[in-house]
Amino acid sequence: MMLELQEKVAELENWKDGKGLIICGAGNTFCSGSDLNTVKAIPNSQDGMNMCMFMQNTLTRLMRLPLISVALIQGKAIGGGAELTTACDFRLMTPGSEIRFVHKHMGLVPGWGGGARLVRIVGSGAALRLLSGALKVDPERALHLGLSEETLLSPEESGSLEEARAWLSQYTEGPASVIRAAKQVVTAGRELPLEDALRTEKDIFGTVWGGPANLQALVRRPKHK
Repeated sequence: MMLELQEKVAELENWKDGKGLIICGAGNTFCSGSDLNTVKAIPNSQDGMNMCMFMQNTLTRLMRLPLISVALIQGKAIGGGAELTTACDFRLMTPGSEIRFVHKHMGLVPGWGGGARLVRIVGSGAALRLLSGALKVDPERALHLGLSEETLLSPEESGSLEEARAWLSQYTEGPASVIRAAKQVVTAGRELPLEDALRTEKDIFGTVWGGPANLQALVRRPKHK
């Protein structure tokens, strides 16, 4: 699964006209975390570190895609699955779903970048409570923490996916060049020192100023209400 995820991320990096991405599980489970048999097969520290670095790299590349990404959480997002949700821009939950960082019960801490990303999403105090308490986060609590954007109405896989597509469409409507540029500006602002982020924003601005979308908008002369 880790290898397949990396392959999919590589495909998405080459998807030049994409705007949005929804990550969801199958069988009403988002992701139940590590396969314990695999964990037992790599008990030494170096192999664990190799896996850690592999998944950190994959999820960081996922987070940096110029696509607006949503984790559609049905059922359980546990351990590494919880970390995966934090690599998306937004999270939507279905009734009865939960996010839980259970690493403590495995004698571990997040290693795939989920801890650092969680701090940026909910703040250090809430992140510490979730990690040290291995707390179950239901949809209501996730909304309160700012970990989830919305609780969808449908608990069913097909219905919730349609709801997620509709939710995402409000942010992906418009030319791909502009949507992708907006994501790149936000990524730079999140990850770079201010001066570097300002230079990157200027450069990205230069790619859309005078571009097809900009020129078409000037012809339409839209009124902003």
